[in-house]
Amino acid sequence: MPELPEVETIRSFIEKRVQHKVITAIDVSLPRLIRNTTAENFVSVLTGTTIEGVSRRGKYLFLHCSGPSSVLVHLRMTGSLLYEDQPGAFSGRAVHVVFSLTEGRLLYRDIRTLGCLWLVPSEGPTGIKGYDNLGPDAISPAFTAEGLYRLLKETSRPVKTVLLDQTKVAGIGNIYVDEALFRAGIRPLRRAHRVTKKEAAKLHEAITDVLHEGLEHGGTTIRNFISGNGKEGQNQENLRVYGREGTPCTVCGTTIEYVKLNGRGTHYCPKCQK
Repeated sequence: MPELPEVETIRSFIEKRVQHKVITAIDVSLPRLIRNTTAENFVSVLTGTTIEGVSRRGKYLFLHCSGPSSVLVHLRMTGSLLYEDQPGAFSGRAVHVVFSLTEGRLLYRDIRTLGCLWLVPSEGPTGIKGYDNLGPDAISPAFTAEGLYRLLKETSRPVKTVLLDQTKVAGIGNIYVDEALFRAGIRPLRRAHRVTKKEAAKLHEAITDVLHEGLEHGGTTIRNFISGNGKEGQNQENLRVYGREGTPCTVCGTTIEYVKLNGRGTHYCPKCQK
């Protein structure tokens, strides 16, 4: 968290407001968030450049700047990028990096301060392994039902573990994997190679559906997620299994169960999911 719908919600909001604006100053109050250079160099290199656009791959945001260097951001658990027209709109909101622009400000907010900002080349590989090695984005044409089936057939790992592997498919995490597996009727702990071609097609459709629903509702806010305008998402109202352990399944009435899988919690219906 945030996952693909939350990160894309932020991207689509802030890009319209920061594109073609010049970075006039940068204030970094928590230097350790800048992971691959010093805060001083980060500020020096980027000040005076123009933000040409904001793109997303998986859970990463890329601020494309006019110079040879740009900014790569991973929000981790509680990070967000906010845009404000007037300084002070988001004061006291755990803001640690402030990009002053020719008009307005772009803020990096992070309650638990686990996020990362990197200074990366504007073109070509970034040198950041987690970004450069991403698999196909989960809402891109490159992510297909046939490709998902081949991916699952390659391993005996639990199907949820495969879907969480960002080198296999980028952008989905605990929330949307649990929801997609529920809709597809596949138990999270099922061995991936046991998923049939028909089931893989149904799972692909379910992944696509839950991600687009998340986008339509401005993302899912479980605890701390807010979009670029400071508003919470509304998709939590649509969750059928995630976070609902101990409550009746909305389809069959069986109690939703919660188990640990590789250190992560997973939610599923023992009757609807086989």
